[in-house]
Amino acid sequence: MYLLFRPDVLLEHGPHTSHDVILEDDIDPPFAPRTVVVQKNKPITDQYELLEFLGRGKFGEVKKCRERATKHLLAAKFIQINKEQDRTEAVNEIEIMKALQHPRLLQLYDAFETKSDICLIMELITGGELFERVIDDDFILTERLCELYMMQICEGVNFMHSCNIIHLDMKPENVLCLNRNGHRIKIIDFGLARKFDPDRQLKVLFGTPEFVAPEVINFDRIGYGTDMWSVGVICYVLLSGLSPFMGDNDNDTYTNINRANYDFDDEAFTDISDEAKDFISKLLVKNKDKRLQAKECLTHPWLTRRPKLVSTPKDEETAEKKLSTKKLRRFVIRRRWQKAVNALLALKRMGMTL
Repeated sequence: MYLLFRPDVLLEHGPHTSHDVILEDDIDPPFAPRTVVVQKNKPITDQYELLEFLGRGKFGEVKKCRERATKHLLAAKFIQINKEQDRTEAVNEIEIMKALQHPRLLQLYDAFETKSDICLIMELITGGELFERVIDDDFILTERLCELYMMQICEGVNFMHSCNIIHLDMKPENVLCLNRNGHRIKIIDFGLARKFDPDRQLKVLFGTPEFVAPEVINFDRIGYGTDMWSVGVICYVLLSGLSPFMGDNDNDTYTNINRANYDFDDEAFTDISDEAKDFISKLLVKNKDKRLQAKECLTHPWLTRRPKLVSTPKDEETAEKKLSTKKLRRFVIRRRWQKAVNALLALKRMGMTL
């Protein structure tokens, strides 16, 4: 894996900021950016060959597909429309994705709408979830790799926020590896994302318990900082395998979040640098307006240090030391179980509406 520090590069998927890390596989985007216009009441199979089933969620299912004209391999996400609210939310997701042309964000390629469903044709991501990959037996996770992953997450979030969009569902399952060989990641799932006007109050009451910010729990006004809290939780878990606010049940978890009740006392943080802990501490702040913004994260000392800039041999050793993924593996297994239960409940709900 090569890192190219080239702030002057303008990619087809949109410009990098001067702080962005350019990964070698950024140079060849999967396809040129497109102006997507929703095709209504047209058979998808006229333009795309539907291939194997990839997964299922609360929205419907995802299949691999191949565009007949170009032979591009893509992913088709089918959203079942049972009520008008489903259609409104699907159209919102399309509009959000149309605005987000950036290498760190899943790209929209095409869209179809019928009476019964809406289909999003998207970039195909083959590397699986980031957390699933780093717990592989043959994967060596170091703090420096964690820096690289968090840098990319912050780049993606920074671009979203620059477009006045809040993701509102940042969690490990929504950070995927582009492929199984490199270290490039993609942020996915914009189904809960919202356009944000700082001059208007926006409140939400949804999200994943372990990753939601205090203002969501309290149904207070949200902002860009709401995403940054979730980024802080992701970073904490990635480095340690521990969930900082996890309680015995959701109510206990919400209480811990409301108190911003966490620490770095576990042995998992023994070999983690002070810069990394400082980075997390400046995100897991109860007052959303005092959290680091995504743009500020990109200039934080933890994310800007480079091999040649590491000040001492001890710092270099810490950055390259293999991190134990034993606790992270347990975290991932628990999340898999939760996801399986949620999928079963979604299937049950879908069956009840048929």
